[in-house]
Order: sequence, then structure tokens, then C-alpha cells
Amino acid sequence: MSGQAILYSFRRCPYAMRARMALLASGVQPVLREIVLRNKPAEMLAASPKGTVPVLVLADGRVIDESLDIMHWALAQNDPLGWLVGDDTDLIAANDGPFKAALDRYKYPHRHGSDPIAHRAVGVAHLALLNARLAESSFLHGPQPALTDIAIFPFIRQFAATDQDWFDAQPLPHVQRWLGALITAPLFAQAMHRYPLWQAGDTDCLLPVAVVG
Repeated sequence: MSGQAILYSFRRCPYAMRARMALLASGVQPVLREIVLRNKPAEMLAASPKGTVPVLVLADGRVIDESLDIMHWALAQNDPLGWLVGDDTDLIAANDGPFKAALDRYKYPHRHGSDPIAHRAVGVAHLALLNARLAESSFLHGPQPALTDIAIFPFIRQFAATDQDWFDAQPLPHVQRWLGALITAPLFAQAMHRYPLWQAGDTDCLLPVAVVG
């Protein structure tokens, strides 16, 4: 599609999830190309040689290949839900840094040679801080979700799903409520729509505009 932005995405990647949600909320409609990471298309690698998703190729040829940058770019075009007022860079950095490292070593101990229980404890300590904050409001910046909520919850969802019964039994009622509200939101369901895998020559699919309000 000439003149259309293109988003290379992988449905289950938490970085791609948050980028898709911001694009949906903004009303920006790129072409979405669903890929598999073990068979990355040459077109994506030509745009972003580091080979990670998401990758947004703008209509003018510029490439944005960091998920937070995609979120900020999309919401700078249009922010009907006011997500940008809730942008806690320190909390997002804590999520993307120490918490993500602990998550990986808890979820994939065979890859890292790690003690999963020790790293699970590191993750829980981070969630306890979120739990205290969420005791004060439904979401991290007030009664409605904002950028920080959307940026971090896909990773906490992954942490919870590693052992859902164990997670549900933890004394983290406010995190559990918050996570449940975000997972069951229509916007997340729309972001998790299953697209066919893309190959060169395929007909492109447009990311839809979310129904928000």
C-alpha cells in the first residue's frame, strides 16, 4: 500500500502489544504485518537490522523500532483518551529493566541457568510497590488507564501467566484487580486479534481504529 505506514508485529510479544494498543487508541491506521521471529522477512530486516518487533515504517520512510517510541509517536498524532498525561518514565524504566530481567529468568530458567524462585521473588517485590500505589486509585494515574498502565501491564500479564494459580494466591489484590481490568478491556481484545502471517506478496491488512470512549 503506497503511502501507508507499516507495522511489523508479533502477536504475543509484550513490546508489540503496547505499541499496537497505542496505535489503536490513537486512531492511526498502519498496515499490520504479523511475522514469526524465527523467519523474519527481509523487508523488516532492511528497515531495522536489529530484527526485533515492533517496527513501524512511516509513509515517509522513517523507521521507529522501539515500542515506547512508537507509543509516543502515535499519541503525539492523536491522544483521545489522554494517555500522555500519565507517563511515568521512572516506573516504565523499572518495568523494562529490573522487572523484565527478573521475569525472563523466572519464566525461562533453562535459557538463563537461573533460579526461578529467586527471580520470582524479585518480581513480587516490584509488584508490591505497584500494589501500594494501586490501593489509591483504579489505575496508576487515576480512575482511567494511561500510558504507564498500557506500557507495563503486558509484562505483568506474562509474569502472572507463568504460574497463574500461584499468582492469584498472592496478597496483591490491587495489582490483580488492575491487571484483570486491563486484560478484559475491549481495546486489549482488539490488540490481540489474530492476523494471518505475512509473507512478501500477500495482501496487507490494516490495523483498525479502536472504538474508544
